[in-house]
Parts: sequence; C-alpha cells; structure tokens
Amino acid sequence: MLTGFLLCRSLEEADRVSQILPEHIRLTRAEFGCHRFEVLRSHSDPCRFAVAETFRDREAFEAHQKRAARTLWGRATKAIPRDYVIREETG
Repeated sequence: MLTGFLLCRSLEEADRVSQILPEHIRLTRAEFGCHRFEVLRSHSDPCRFAVAETFRDREAFEAHQKRAARTLWGRATKAIPRDYVIREETG
C-alpha cells in the first residue's frame, strides 16, 4: 500500500497535473492487480494531491511503477516532489 502526497510547487504545475490526472487514473485502475487507486486534490491546499494505492502484490505494484514511468504522466510529474510511505500488507 502506498499513501502520501504529490506536492506541486505552483498552482500552474498543479493545474497541469489535474489536466492529465484522469487518464492516469483510468489506465492505472485498468492494470492487472490494482485494487485501489485514488488521487485527490486538496481543497485547502490546491498544490497538494493525496494519493492512496493498493496492488495485489509487490509484482503488480512494480509493474505499475514501470508502466507509469513511461507515460505522459510519468514524464510530466517526474520532478514533482512526493511524500509517500510504502507499506507491505501481510495476511
């Protein structure tokens, strides 16, 4: 499970993220092993996006990371700071 925040540095950057986010969400939710994928823009801080994602296992999560890195999303957001915690669930 990954939780945390995507931390845009300006409103312009956050608006660009918002424009390409729907396609990223659609593609990710269609991936094999994706159980949950949510990215929500904060109302109180519009430069901040809360992220929560859960994949079937580490293999599915790593496949997602590789796929996403090769997309418009990956290229456009590569330099944007993230504050993520990755936790493996047991049981």
